[in-house]
Amino acid sequence: MKICRYDDDKLGVVIGDMVHDVTKAQDEIRAAARYDMMGDAVITALPQWRQRLQEMAAKAPGKPVSGVKLLSPVARPSKAMAAPVNYAKHVAEMAVRTDIRTDEQKQVKRPSKIAEQGIFLKALSAIVGASEGIPIRFPDRINEHELELVIVIGKKGSDIPKEKALDYIAGYALGFDMTTRGSEDRSFRKSIDGYAPIGPWLVTADEFGDPGNVTATLHVNDELRQTAETKDLIFDVPTLIAFASAFYTLHPGDVFFTGSPAGVGPVKPGDVLRARCDRIGMLEIKTRAHEIRA
Repeated sequence: MKICRYDDDKLGVVIGDMVHDVTKAQDEIRAAARYDMMGDAVITALPQWRQRLQEMAAKAPGKPVSGVKLLSPVARPSKAMAAPVNYAKHVAEMAVRTDIRTDEQKQVKRPSKIAEQGIFLKALSAIVGASEGIPIRFPDRINEHELELVIVIGKKGSDIPKEKALDYIAGYALGFDMTTRGSEDRSFRKSIDGYAPIGPWLVTADEFGDPGNVTATLHVNDELRQTAETKDLIFDVPTLIAFASAFYTLHPGDVFFTGSPAGVGPVKPGDVLRARCDRIGMLEIKTRAHEIRA
């Protein structure tokens, strides 16, 4: 099942190229949820509501996906996690770059293994959906795309064994770990508003299948920039979940960027990013100039 959020915080089920409104289910789920709950109420309730959502979608008239404004498929994650250095070729390409490091950074060698670096966090305010665009706040600096498969956690867990990790996944989406290069802390530069696009929707884990053999591509203005093959992940999906849950309690709706393949490159306002995966669909999002607001 493909689940999306769209327009003015509506909930939809995507069937083919049509979205079917099931917002009444979302309203009921949220009304029954505690305000202080950790995680996302809809993702938490998904196992119990799945059949009802399908039945509601079957009865609801469809609206073309092209005619709605897609939001992030998860409204309230408790955290957004991201894996660095998780593709060997990306590690290699970054190791030889001299255009993104200050003189001081060049003197300090960062660990090249994910087990040594650990994962990092992105601000929840960085999460946007396809319709919201990516605001380039510092156009005079290098801003780069990093295509990633995104995991959406489905149930609460801590110290999760690797062999049980897939049981904790609600579904998958595509995402970009957008980055402004500079001397500041990595999480700071990657947490700019709009620098964690996710979408176009969530594909439930049962429909998605094995995350260990997935291909996704990124075109920027019709130029192929990145090809991600999850079989090349250094820490595969179960290992990532086990690793993260050794440090954090994972909650339903938490999102996990699994790492970027080689091919990261610059973007500027006006560029169009199109990420594709046969099992998910296409996440298309435009970059734009940052708007200064009071």
